[in-house]
Amino acid sequence: MKNPSTVHPSTVHWISAHPEPRSLSGSLRRDGIAFLRERGHEVIESDLYAMRWDPVLRPRDGAVSADNGARGEHEGRFRVSQDTRRAYLAGEQQPDVAAEQHKLREADAVVVQFPLWWYGLPAILKGWIDRVFVSGFAFGKDPYTGRRLRFEQGPFTGKRALVVTTLGDREGSIGPRGKSGELTETLFGLLHGTFAYTGMSVLRPWALPSADFTTPEEYQAASADLLGRLADLFDERPIPYRPQFTGDYTADWELVPHIRPGESGLSVHLQDA
Repeated sequence: MKNPSTVHPSTVHWISAHPEPRSLSGSLRRDGIAFLRERGHEVIESDLYAMRWDPVLRPRDGAVSADNGARGEHEGRFRVSQDTRRAYLAGEQQPDVAAEQHKLREADAVVVQFPLWWYGLPAILKGWIDRVFVSGFAFGKDPYTGRRLRFEQGPFTGKRALVVTTLGDREGSIGPRGKSGELTETLFGLLHGTFAYTGMSVLRPWALPSADFTTPEEYQAASADLLGRLADLFDERPIPYRPQFTGDYTADWELVPHIRPGESGLSVHLQDA
């Protein structure tokens, strides 16, 4: 690890989704946050269960009521993308959503921590993304320039994203030939479709397999390994996902024929080393 005195302080937004603070995940969270703060970083926290976060996207998120619709339009019909975008641009969002968006704006990096349940995110975390990452804020078009806000033109360029996850599968099961799928491909929707899509530089996920069977000695080794990744949070090389607007993709967002011809699958969206 680098000497803490050489670290330039930054702001890290740590989002966590585990219902039990005394769990292994809770311990890793405390270790990680304490380590970042010891190194001079500011850590903004979103402990979703402790916050009693409401994960359900509702008409009120678009400032729509059953009585009069959005500003009296559409007879109360909730047009999800359009109405949440309008509410964002008009400053009419729910206070809890606006607060989380402010945290994201302030952050130089985000750490998103969750247990992998059924090969996906806990519902509370998925709902946090649904409600917070709305058009105009996280994607869509810039309201002033019309510029498409995605991938290398996304609003969150310059921010880094690290997934910290625990799972029941064995280590080999999430490897390149594992039964459960290689982890960056299993999490492709989150890493590429959410973080990279919004412009973030995405780091390789950190994972603790066989988490339910972790001994105290194994926990100490795992915690030290996580802290090592956090020490390199702003120096580690991101996953080299291809940019969208530099010629690698057609107008239909399909990889052009001359790049990795005859190949398919998620790995084609990685730039060649």
